[in-house]
Amino acid sequence: MEEILRLFPKMLQEQLKSALFSRWTSLQEIRVRIGRPIELIFDDHEQWLDHLTPTEQDGMHLINQLSQFSLYRMEDELREGFITIEGGHRIGIAGKVNTMDGNVKALKHIASFNIRIAKEKIGVSAKYIPYLYQKNYLNTLIVGPPQTGKTTLLRDIARLMSTGWGDVRPKKIGIIDERSEIGGSIRGIPQHELGKRTDVMDACPKAEGMMMMIRSMSPDVIIVDEIGSSKDVQALTEAMHAGVKIVCSIHGNSLQDIKKRPSLQPLLQQSAFERYIILSRDTKPGMVETILSNDGHNILRKPRCTQNEMDRGTSLAQRYHMGGV
Repeated sequence: MEEILRLFPKMLQEQLKSALFSRWTSLQEIRVRIGRPIELIFDDHEQWLDHLTPTEQDGMHLINQLSQFSLYRMEDELREGFITIEGGHRIGIAGKVNTMDGNVKALKHIASFNIRIAKEKIGVSAKYIPYLYQKNYLNTLIVGPPQTGKTTLLRDIARLMSTGWGDVRPKKIGIIDERSEIGGSIRGIPQHELGKRTDVMDACPKAEGMMMMIRSMSPDVIIVDEIGSSKDVQALTEAMHAGVKIVCSIHGNSLQDIKKRPSLQPLLQQSAFERYIILSRDTKPGMVETILSNDGHNILRKPRCTQNEMDRGTSLAQRYHMGGV
């Protein structure tokens, strides 16, 4: 976590290092608000560091470290409201917004920083990926509220699809990473493990990126995070009609929830998605609550093992020899 600690002034570095000793693996976010205590968000609880209240000078130190002392080079990122750093970690920022003709021109007087910890959970999708395959991959939509591990799951699905698993051969994977979260790319090079046959279109709007990827890299599967707009839906429809399989995610609490989204109606009416993976706030990030077929039936088989017992029944993971993934 040195790439995160180095952003802070020396005193805050030492205090944070002490507060986070042996707890990095469960850390999700560090929230820094000028004039208020630092907040740590873990997988299962939050903690306020009441003795650490960043000053405006501390905020300027963070900005200088993020921009390498040149706000001009970060102009586009500041307009988007986030910056991706080495390791794929994303820093969201908030403050005074300057607008021109109703559009965001710049973000100044930054007063809040949300340091989201990028985590690679290699193998988190291994027991679920057989449900997404029937002679070919199935168009899949991952549904979950914020911070339930949608991006973590997408990342590992990309890795397995592009590397191959069991008897399934690797596929060409194209990732449209509009917010630089899936690959965490720096200068176009992904910082996360995405597999051997994965190409990434980084910091590119989803709709335009999908069409560019199809034209330039001929992917078998396109992976995209957090769809929602009508332009996204139109591009997804065109990609599917071009014979490309889709795995994407969307914010929502349930299948019933997303069925109310007007922009998604063209895809839902065509039964375009053959699998729905539903995540829940009540489980650890990246853990699946249900997997639904396109007719709404839950096809996820829950393990029947006790604490010291392996379920050696008819699970899909066993059938596809997933133990070695």
